[in-house]
Amino acid sequence: MTDRFDCFYCRDDLHGKKYIKKDERPVCVRCFDKFCANTCTECRRPIGTDSKELHHKGRYWHEDCFRCFKCYKPLAKESFSLKDDKIMCGKCSSREDAPRCHGCYKAVLPGDENVEYKNNVWHDSCFTCYQCKLPIRTKSFLTKGEDVYCAPCHQRKFGKHCVHCKQAITSGGVNYQDQPWHSDCFVCHTCRKPLAGTRFTSHEEHAYCVDCYKSTVAKKCCGCQSPITGFGKGINVVNYEGKSWHEYCFNCKKCSLCLAKKHFVVKGEDIYCPDCAKKL
Repeated sequence: MTDRFDCFYCRDDLHGKKYIKKDERPVCVRCFDKFCANTCTECRRPIGTDSKELHHKGRYWHEDCFRCFKCYKPLAKESFSLKDDKIMCGKCSSREDAPRCHGCYKAVLPGDENVEYKNNVWHDSCFTCYQCKLPIRTKSFLTKGEDVYCAPCHQRKFGKHCVHCKQAITSGGVNYQDQPWHSDCFVCHTCRKPLAGTRFTSHEEHAYCVDCYKSTVAKKCCGCQSPITGFGKGINVVNYEGKSWHEYCFNCKKCSLCLAKKHFVVKGEDIYCPDCAKKL
């Protein structure tokens, strides 16, 4: 009696039939194509027993699928290289390695005059002002988003002008109430001290330093007679019949209870809590 010689998967008898050994196990052609065949990296189809298989670094191709990513030249018997996991012929690989001009997208070849900026490269004649289209070459330039401008065009198109002196602001400056100022022009309305980088407040569209606001503009607290500036501890204010108090000064005349946001009684120039007012 002849020993059985069956396909590992479908158990069909393999005597006299073509088969493939997979991991030392016999597999019929049909089951090999269905369960064991490698998948072609290019066409994503199984590489059957009737196809020639090429492999490189753990990836597999049909012989006809192993071709240059750029020009589609068959590479089964040619030299090739890998770039970003793409197979390329030598000619396309050399062309691909040359840097591309960020302006015209053509190769920047050795010996070409070029400009490099922020990891990009341009032909010298392609690095031009977005506005006037003239080459920048050795001149200074500024950018807006992805666009490059020569200094004169950038100033004309985007430059800010001080709301006070009407002159261009070429560096620094202060933005106040959505209007640009030179730092030297943004000063206290009273003492003319520069306000950039300092605490200030405004009154009737004028800016004041803290000292001038206290002495010339701020209301006086009816309790402590100090200016009500709105800074620090005195940020909360109580207003009543044209008079103002710091919140912490709005207290009962008799028991000193804070009456902010509470019922109170006015007697002459003084305020009292309801309980103390009954005892007067």
